[in-house]
Amino acid sequence: MSMAEEPLYPIAVLIDELKNDDIQLRLNSIRRLSTIARALGEERTRKELIPFLSENNDDDDEVLLAMAEELGVFIPYVGGVEHAHVLLPPLETLCTVEETCVRDKAVESLCRIGSQMRENDLVEWFIPLVKRLAAGEWFTARVSACGLFHIAYPSAPEMLKTELRSIYSQLCQDDMPMVRRSAASNLGKFAATVESAHLKADIMQIFEDLTQDDQDSVRLLAVEGCAALGKLLEPPDCVAHILPVIVNFSQDKSWRVRYMVANQLYELCEAVGPEPTRMDLVPAYVRLLRDNEAEVRIAAAGKVTKFCRILSPELAIQHILPCVKELSSDSSQHVRSALASVIMGMAPVLGKDATIEQLLPIFLSLLKDEFPDVRLNIISKLDQVNQVIGIDLLSQSLLPAIVELAEDRHWRVRLAIIEYIPLLASQLGVGFFDDKLGALCMQWMQDKVYSIRDAAANNLKRLAEEFGPEWAMQHIIPQVLEMVNNSHYLYRMTILRAISLLAPVMESEITCSKLLPVVINASKDRVPNIKFNVAKVLQSLIPIVDQSVVEKTIRPCLVELGEDPDVDVRYFANQALQSIDHVMMSS
Repeated sequence: MSMAEEPLYPIAVLIDELKNDDIQLRLNSIRRLSTIARALGEERTRKELIPFLSENNDDDDEVLLAMAEELGVFIPYVGGVEHAHVLLPPLETLCTVEETCVRDKAVESLCRIGSQMRENDLVEWFIPLVKRLAAGEWFTARVSACGLFHIAYPSAPEMLKTELRSIYSQLCQDDMPMVRRSAASNLGKFAATVESAHLKADIMQIFEDLTQDDQDSVRLLAVEGCAALGKLLEPPDCVAHILPVIVNFSQDKSWRVRYMVANQLYELCEAVGPEPTRMDLVPAYVRLLRDNEAEVRIAAAGKVTKFCRILSPELAIQHILPCVKELSSDSSQHVRSALASVIMGMAPVLGKDATIEQLLPIFLSLLKDEFPDVRLNIISKLDQVNQVIGIDLLSQSLLPAIVELAEDRHWRVRLAIIEYIPLLASQLGVGFFDDKLGALCMQWMQDKVYSIRDAAANNLKRLAEEFGPEWAMQHIIPQVLEMVNNSHYLYRMTILRAISLLAPVMESEITCSKLLPVVINASKDRVPNIKFNVAKVLQSLIPIVDQSVVEKTIRPCLVELGEDPDVDVRYFANQALQSIDHVMMSS
């Protein structure tokens, strides 16, 4: 190939690949656009590559999505910010395609490019693009236009700003619900760029139109706008314009709108201030907590702690607690589960007395709930209550329920209890733990479910770390060693697992005198699974014990296992022997 023809090569290859029937080849060439642009240079990228991409009418969404993504980071390859406008035509075309994810990515890339463009370029190139899309015949262009106004508006001259506000208002009244939805969801971003004088006049009028839309999918997006606009307005304006809308929405005929209100309400409380919250938003929230749709109650219950934090404890006790009591026995298990996941956070908000009198009975009823997820959500947050009421009360009231759950028929509930035990142990102290929970920890070592036995072994290690090796020597090691002769090989394997976890926590002397003989003895077991686990445990003990013990005790045992008839036993024994040799060489 001659030198004159060489620069043409990348674009020729790209054209061939983009016309290829194989989608993977087309995708790969799009993903290599930056490399091709570097090879072509900035000027040829502007004059050849970008026009070619503008005309490329690939019909595969995956290729178009990749192109929309690549063009968003293309400014350096076309010669910097002063030439950024050349990237707009291909992205404008992508803003009109039918596939939503392609349009969204094209809008995202346009926003990224527009935010870097110079002010006069925005007026000359970007704003006309927004106006063309907003006047597009096909609804997809108008949907995309809504997401670009917040980039175009700030740099527009006054006349153009008035026109842009007017165009946005028309989009909010578009015949197509999809366009109105897009306008509603982008209203907050657009409003943030509008001057405060026009915010009250124009934007609030647009907002009010959207809140009265006959499509619930538009109204529920307007709810999101409530929170965004509430933060932009002064509290008195927020009370005048946003508060009535939210109160109406909390009684909307569509449960999806009420669901959105339940999710957003606590953010609005911060915007309107304490007095309107007490007068208007608390009754609205109480209505949502008692809504006849379970989905709305789930959303409202999940926000109960956040909402209570905004209120005074007296208001929370007076208005919210009665609803919480009702929700704790709700007919929907998902409502109870949502409540259980946050209710513990109410304890610090309400204080000690209210927690003991009002919340503890609710905790107990949820701890005994027939649905496992409800019980799990309560168990995992017990520490929040402990900080408020103290360990004595917690142990008297909740511990019997915890002991009951430790034998729950759902293994995931037992697992959650086990994982919580070390935290509980550190809070209860060693004496209390020995009396009430010690036996349970050993009981789990012989559970029928492997995950429970494994978690129980880990639990013993964490307890040994918490209470120290001396305590473990008295309370854990003897009981663990008693189980080593269990008739079932799976339980014997659990003991080996526990030994491998406990050994690093215990002192080397205890490991050599108490734990190692048990492991060596297990190497004579008739079950191959036990024997290769012995080899694994011995390998884990090599760094812990003295070198002389490795040579006198561990190596002979591994040599013997290395001649075992079972291939797995031989493999793991040889692995462990290699470990010994490696340690010897490094020392």
